[in-house]
Amino acid sequence: MSDPVPAIREAEATGEIAEIFADIRATYRIGVVNLIWRHLAVFEGALPWAWGSLKPLYVGGHVAAAAAVLRADRPLPEAPRVPEAAWACIGLDPAPVRDVIAAYDRSNPMALAALTLLRESTAPGFVAGGAPRAPLFPEEAPIPLPALLALDEMPSHAAEMVLALNAMGSTAGQPILASMYRHMAHWPGALSLAHGVLAPLHARGELQAAIAATRDLAREEAARMATLLPRLPPPPDLPPVQAALDVFIQDAIGRMVVNGGVLGAAFRA
Repeated sequence: MSDPVPAIREAEATGEIAEIFADIRATYRIGVVNLIWRHLAVFEGALPWAWGSLKPLYVGGHVAAAAAVLRADRPLPEAPRVPEAAWACIGLDPAPVRDVIAAYDRSNPMALAALTLLRESTAPGFVAGGAPRAPLFPEEAPIPLPALLALDEMPSHAAEMVLALNAMGSTAGQPILASMYRHMAHWPGALSLAHGVLAPLHARGELQAAIAATRDLAREEAARMATLLPRLPPPPDLPPVQAALDVFIQDAIGRMVVNGGVLGAAFRA
């Protein structure tokens, strides 16, 4: 199985879905469509509704502004920096690993802010709170990524490490498998370094606390953007789409906004 939840693979997308995927890649300026978008594509009308609602906020710089707040204010647990000598000891150039983490640390805070807004907008009684932030238009070069590996395409020891890392910070019984670790599996030694960084923070509950606080912060930023959201007709069967958004927001994306930030700081040059 190539994806942990039902999803449309980028290579298999056709028609309107393929066009939206291409638009997402161009807007995010990374070489991959995050799993949540590919998962939404399996529900009738969900992806056009979600992207049609949120793209104006991406293009208008509002999602970038919210994401900047999340990156700046998320309460990341402190972890020691991994020294350059550690990379040399495992014979690995850290540059492509840092690129993977940077790509997800660009896209995940945006996705958390935007999808929290989309989900909250479907809840009864949701209202705006606070003035929208000034738009932000960061000049960021595209970040290419390697192929996304399925677990059965990895060496068994790498797959075991991916699953162990995926549990870090999660309070779910079977957390959604994060794509970032699947990309990192091209360099198994980096998975070991990442485990050394994250495992103590998970054991002390620091990741879990930071993830909960970051989700609260995302709700605050969503409320600021609420007046800017176009009111498009929702998909015909909304409840399963709401449930999908809940799962990703509560476990997958919020978790990776924190874990990716911790690893980005620990792996910095």
